[in-house]
Amino acid sequence: MKECLFVSDLHGGVDRYELLFKVMEDVQPSAVFLGGDLLPSSLLLGPPGGTKDFLSGFLAPRFRAIKKRLGRHYPSIFAILGNDDARLQETACQALADQGLWNYIQGRRVDLRGYQVYGYAYVPPTPFRLKDWERYDVSRYVPHGCVSPEEGSRSVEVVANIIKYSTIKDDIAQLTDDDSMTDAVFLFHAPPYQTALDRAALDGKTIEGVPLDLHVGSIAVRRFIESRQPLLTLHGHIHESARLTGMWKDRIGRTHMFTAAHDGPELAIVRFDLDNLDSAQRDLL
Repeated sequence: MKECLFVSDLHGGVDRYELLFKVMEDVQPSAVFLGGDLLPSSLLLGPPGGTKDFLSGFLAPRFRAIKKRLGRHYPSIFAILGNDDARLQETACQALADQGLWNYIQGRRVDLRGYQVYGYAYVPPTPFRLKDWERYDVSRYVPHGCVSPEEGSRSVEVVANIIKYSTIKDDIAQLTDDDSMTDAVFLFHAPPYQTALDRAALDGKTIEGVPLDLHVGSIAVRRFIESRQPLLTLHGHIHESARLTGMWKDRIGRTHMFTAAHDGPELAIVRFDLDNLDSAQRDLL
């Protein structure tokens, strides 16, 4: 298999997308993974400039043009949304899938030349108000300083009991069932808890005198990795983590874990070969 590319948390940045498109055409990778928070942050507000049409008006035509130029060398593209993306846009995400431009894999498993690729967008409770892609983690616990999934706002209606009782832990168990994880690749938005990938810039910050946890990843994701040992997990969400820890990759047992989140203006792009994960590199363009 040729090189694969992974990016995350582009937040509708056209300049960063254009860099990604250029690399795609130059490298002609086997696969491209898009790890959530793909759309402009102000999507729900519909500001001037056609932000509501970002998927159909910008991404779809650009992918279509690349597919025409690359022909049979067009990569398999795997995408999920993230906690800053409105779930209302899932219809547009599926429209790109129906056109053969990408695989929208939230809650799904897709084959990639003998590897099994899984997608999961939900993150544990955050301080932010949009709750479309938030779930309780392993129980109905809300970290100090965060807002419960039962509060906040949503772009689509969800049954109250699902919001109240669903957990990331149960979702992952249902998604993976008893599948073999030997050749499994997971596209998560949330990073695993207490790793080099989930370190937030909360040093010295307190609420009502209680210090905030510096690690804000998912306990459920970490426990899943520890117990099931997939081949590779890809993460985003915490932009500053790589800068604070000096590490964009980590490992638990046999599982390689990469983040493409970045808090600078550059495009952070992880390049890797599924047959040789030790050779992975991350570039800032």
